[in-house]
Amino acid sequence: MPRLMDIYDLNGLTLPNRTVMAPMTRTRATEDGVPTDLMRDYYVQRADAGLIITECTQISDRARGIIRAPGIHREDQVAAWRSITSAVHDAGGRIVNQIWHPGRVSHPEIMGGADPVAPSPIPAEGSFFLPSGRVHFTVPHALGIDELPGIVEDFRRATSHAKAAGFDGVEIHAANGYLLQQFLEDKSNDRTDAYGGSIENRARLTLAVVDAAINAWDANHVGIRLSPAGAHYGIADSDRPALYDYVIRELAQRDISFIHVVRPNKASYDAGPVQIEDVAGFTRQRYAGPIIVNGGYDRDSADSVIQKGDADLVAFGVPFLANPDLVARLKTGAGYNTPDPTTFYGVGPKGYTDYPALDRVGA
Repeated sequence: MPRLMDIYDLNGLTLPNRTVMAPMTRTRATEDGVPTDLMRDYYVQRADAGLIITECTQISDRARGIIRAPGIHREDQVAAWRSITSAVHDAGGRIVNQIWHPGRVSHPEIMGGADPVAPSPIPAEGSFFLPSGRVHFTVPHALGIDELPGIVEDFRRATSHAKAAGFDGVEIHAANGYLLQQFLEDKSNDRTDAYGGSIENRARLTLAVVDAAINAWDANHVGIRLSPAGAHYGIADSDRPALYDYVIRELAQRDISFIHVVRPNKASYDAGPVQIEDVAGFTRQRYAGPIIVNGGYDRDSADSVIQKGDADLVAFGVPFLANPDLVARLKTGAGYNTPDPTTFYGVGPKGYTDYPALDRVGA
């Protein structure tokens, strides 16, 4: 039976093990979104992962949602990413770029004064981090139907740029309360046009983005992330089983490279009844291709979900953040470094590239 440390063939890309480094925002790019040499070092340190998925990467200047987040919409950004992918490949790794639009989860102060955009003029819940402190979300600009082809084109161009930058594929971010999930779910989408109302209409933009990305590269290099149990920024839907049944079946018809699903966490349960608890099993019933599952796994539970057949790969987040040699620790049963949450976001190497590997402990 397959296990976490077994080789896996991801659409022709040979992975030496089934661990995935989950996408994690770290805010180490420049102020104008250019990846840095420090980011290169960070990803190279973790090249033993079966697959690395980068932090969310903005697809345009209108898609700014995190301070010092990297972009992939300008040539200088593409060139900087090319340095990173080349170094990761030289270290024996494989790396996919997560392409992203935050939608309403942004603020005019980092958008050059422009309003964030969304399917409807409904603000996100919670607060937004600025250098001056936390602020409330503002009412977003509801995208006109004539503006949506531009969003699709931005994702298409980002996919083409990721290919040019030497990535091994892209992951479309349709989870965690960001723009595509805002369109999918009816608490954030009360449109009455072709992109609102019915499930088919609300899924229209996400599927158009997927089709554009496939046309820019091919289906073997385009994956997607979904959070069918997420409660991020007030995201919710009246019938998630029906919604995600439709979305996953449509993705299966496109023979997409992989579907990356996130398990419910404490915030999911705090927000109310969780409609889809076994997200991996739910996805497997509708999609026979590669499934990545994410959310609080250790080696034993990762082996279990792989052996059950509900997932092929398991993503680890904070454990990879604090342990550059996580794969070696999983293999040997060694303990983990203690993560420092105060350095999850910030600048410089502290809490980023200075966590010790096993061969440095006690040195």
